[in-house]
Amino acid sequence: MYKLVGTISGEVGLHEFDFVVTGDVRRNEYIKIWSELDGWILGRVLSIVDADKKVATAEILGYKDDRGFLKQPKSTLARDVKVFKADQTFIMDSLGLKSGGIHLGTLEGRNIPVYLRKEELIQKHCSILAKTGSGKSYTSGVLIEELLEKNVPLLIIDPHGEYLSLKYENRNDDERKQLEKLDIAPKGYASKVVIYTPANFSINPEADKLFRIDGINLSVSELYDLFPLSDAQLGVLYQCINDIKAKKEFYTIEDIIKKVTESKSSAKWRMVHFLERIRETGILSDSPTRIEDLVKVGQAAIVDMKGADPKLQQLIVYRICKEVFEGRKMDKIPPLMLVVEEAHNFCPERGFEKAVSSNIMRTIASEGRKFGLGMLVISQRPARVDKNVISQCNTQIILRVTNANDIRALSRGLEFMSSEMEEEIKRVPLGVALLSSPSIEMPILVDVRPRRSEHGGRAVEMVTSEKIKAELPGEERNAVEKAEKKSMLSRLLFE
Repeated sequence: MYKLVGTISGEVGLHEFDFVVTGDVRRNEYIKIWSELDGWILGRVLSIVDADKKVATAEILGYKDDRGFLKQPKSTLARDVKVFKADQTFIMDSLGLKSGGIHLGTLEGRNIPVYLRKEELIQKHCSILAKTGSGKSYTSGVLIEELLEKNVPLLIIDPHGEYLSLKYENRNDDERKQLEKLDIAPKGYASKVVIYTPANFSINPEADKLFRIDGINLSVSELYDLFPLSDAQLGVLYQCINDIKAKKEFYTIEDIIKKVTESKSSAKWRMVHFLERIRETGILSDSPTRIEDLVKVGQAAIVDMKGADPKLQQLIVYRICKEVFEGRKMDKIPPLMLVVEEAHNFCPERGFEKAVSSNIMRTIASEGRKFGLGMLVISQRPARVDKNVISQCNTQIILRVTNANDIRALSRGLEFMSSEMEEEIKRVPLGVALLSSPSIEMPILVDVRPRRSEHGGRAVEMVTSEKIKAELPGEERNAVEKAEKKSMLSRLLFE
């Protein structure tokens, strides 16, 4: 039995129509209308135009043709046609919603589960874009949980230590009740999550292992990106490294320091100072972290870069991306999802800044799918992320965005963005996302499901660190506090 909610009246166009509301209906409600020419047509309520007179405006989403494609009606709908509330089966069939896969949440306003295909995420990339505090990291946590449930290898670039909480089950009472309604049990992933730190255990006591990069054959471009060089200093560095290469197949930062020190240029001493500071961070090693250890079936390796200087983070991301890409090309590691949080820092749009990691991330975005290397790109500054990287993401998850520059960037970079969607993403509630995916007929609003695991972020991170420090003996606590004050940035540049 169909539930009547109104009758078409007033303005009727090819894409929108008004109707007099006679039943219970609200904005974003899915409706259905019968057409003698096209059969049942799916629509969505855009707004309640006149609350007193109960007049609403709806958009026409389309009807399914004989081949199963969603098409626009061939003619305008007639006035006085009845408007019904769309049933679940009709909505799922019209929008192409399938059961099973990566459970993102439920269709906004309906208890209809929304799933993504695992293969599409890995092979065709995904982006999560939103303003700060709108739930982008929470949403990425949901996807990471789903991929871990399916034993997909994950390598997570985590600049601020937001993802270590994946180890612990969700303790939020309200969210646990919501999970129970969805028949999902709270769960921590401690057995599947490994935290790496490029700093040390004093700065990052939650880490499981140290992360180190290969200190052999550092290039001029890698070093140049770490600290500013004058033209004279750059010339000295080029000459020194070229001289070393002429005599050695493999060289270390010690070789570079020695060669620069031997230079007769007066520009050398500041360079020697910086090079020594890089050496003293300990990030360079002749026993670097192996990519085969980072990428394993059923494991999420989190590179927690909390405490690392931004330029050093870019070098780390460059090295990780390069090794992961080469590792997949050579089939040394299994197909995986590379998660890049704060992506605007590692593949910035041209004109904002430069990052040594930009080119390799563009390469992964354009070629990674051929080798089973998927990328999940996350940012609260869409306008500052390389537009070519964003455009290569076939699945787009957009939460609330209000900055005018970010909205313009989304409109320019994403084919599906319309003026109506621009307005929609300005006002979506917390936890609701606009989803565009190849397997779904059109962009839809999704109420992102609660997380199984604990949600991280700054507050959790600070509480955890303070709690750990409070439990340490006096001398150790003082050492940790001293190490925190002495950040990697100060050690690298200002000591």
